[in-house]
Amino acid sequence: MARIVVIGAGMSGLAAASRLATLGHGVTVCEAGATYGGMVGRYERDGFAFDTGPGLLPLPAVYRDLALKTGKEPLEQLVELTPLAPESRHLFADGTDLTLPNASRGGVGQALDAAFGEGSGARWSEVMNHARAVWEATRRPLLEEPLPTERGLLSPADRERLDTDPYPLPPRTGLARLRRPVPWTLDTVARRQLGGHPGLTALLGEPALRYGLVPGQAPAGAAVLAYMEQSFGVWYVRGGMRALAEAVYRRCELRGVGFRFDTPVTRVVVEEGRARGVETARGRIEADLVVSAMDTDALFRNGLAEWPGVPAEEWEPVEVPGRFSVLLALRGPRPAGTAHRTVVHAADPAAEENALTHNAPPCERPTVQVLRPDDPTLRPDDAHESVVLTATVPAQDEVDWTAPGFAEHYADRLLAHVDAAGLGLRERVLWRVVRTPADTLRETGAVYGAVAQPSLAGGNLPTARLKAANESPVPGLYLIGGGAHPGGGLARVGMSACITAGLIGPA
Repeated sequence: MARIVVIGAGMSGLAAASRLATLGHGVTVCEAGATYGGMVGRYERDGFAFDTGPGLLPLPAVYRDLALKTGKEPLEQLVELTPLAPESRHLFADGTDLTLPNASRGGVGQALDAAFGEGSGARWSEVMNHARAVWEATRRPLLEEPLPTERGLLSPADRERLDTDPYPLPPRTGLARLRRPVPWTLDTVARRQLGGHPGLTALLGEPALRYGLVPGQAPAGAAVLAYMEQSFGVWYVRGGMRALAEAVYRRCELRGVGFRFDTPVTRVVVEEGRARGVETARGRIEADLVVSAMDTDALFRNGLAEWPGVPAEEWEPVEVPGRFSVLLALRGPRPAGTAHRTVVHAADPAAEENALTHNAPPCERPTVQVLRPDDPTLRPDDAHESVVLTATVPAQDEVDWTAPGFAEHYADRLLAHVDAAGLGLRERVLWRVVRTPADTLRETGAVYGAVAQPSLAGGNLPTARLKAANESPVPGLYLIGGGAHPGGGLARVGMSACITAGLIGPA
């Protein structure tokens, strides 16, 4: 049995702790904050409750596997899971109103034909077929298998497999065969395979935006994000995502995991070239292995651990977009037939991309996700409604979200934007809470309060670089969570825990 310290009680830390304890190891989790869950937070007031991080669950199979591998009860006995029906409603600047079914590619095609004209569904289906090829090519190496720690030891074929965007491109003909190929982005796919249709372009780019990927820079392979949602469905956990964190935390307790809250780790102890424990404000904790679930950039940039050959002052943080949310407590019942998820698309996509690419002031009318769960546990009674607006905004270091009145003004702009699309929320607001990337940074330590960037192929593009391998260059130190392979998001951080538990193995 190995003594293992897990740094951080976010979802990846909880998932790893429960898996490792089930394998027979002695596991202690050190959490800097007062509670578990990390990004999966909750805000409660006056009988209202809100998710402050992700509000929906893609690929529930990841947590179904966790539940089965760490106990006999299936996930559905731990939490109440329901697929969204419909998956989403989309409102566009030209007035188009589109509703998409959940996990039905045929139904999606029919909805697109009805909204955008005959043939739109076929065009979309062709792109999704290409995205399926991406999924089949990358599922194992980029989601289920560990990345090699020393990528220089890879064979040329393996390096090409990991560094090349697997999106299948049409054959080059004529003089184009003589020119050096230019990597395709999501925007390239939209122009060449979707005919530049503004609605289809917005649909393709919206999942990428939610993950902090700018369509003009994201590799074409990022089309897999839309494919995954439309093929495998999107699910909701009754009580919000916090209920999922509670279920995994309870599983940790059942497996004998020890928790030390309000215990920030100040240093990973390395002796004789190997991680031997951690230093905390309350003293040293000896360990045979250390698993860091904290933000990888922060771990090395702040000097909590040393990356061989790279001094802490040379560890440059990666600038990625952040999440801006407005929690709305509304008077009046949730209107019958309201979609759980509505996307109000940007009035000017070019302005939105410019703001995110150049860290300009936030776009005044960006793409906004509106979550309106029909969940009695999140509201005081049926005469009220809890709603969350979320937009992807520029990196934290370029926008002073703490400037007096700045965040509230931006919240006003978002409300005006969604109401212009016909949602009518402003007149029903009892009170609201505004959350910025600065809040996420303060509460979780994530650099810039970033949204959940996945690891994607196409390493020549800065917004789609491969994440750090789970087995770090420091023997005995493992990396999990959104800053490590295979990237951010509820599903991927659960995968990182699974991969790392496999690397460590049973006691």
